[in-house]
Amino acid sequence: MHTFDRPSDYLDAAREMADSGRPALARMLAEEAADRTPDPKEAARILAEFPGHSLRQES
Repeated sequence: MHTFDRPSDYLDAAREMADSGRPALARMLAEEAADRTPDPKEAARILAEFPGHSLRQES
């Protein structure tokens, strides 16, 4: 079972999803990691590692 306390937890899970052929889940987890990363440059680097469109629904 994963615990998600830090951006790196989300990033690790994103990599696992990418490795297992689940790119949409990988992107969603990467977006969460980026949101929780205080450094904008690091957040941009995370998103660049997982290219694709956001699947988030804006309300």
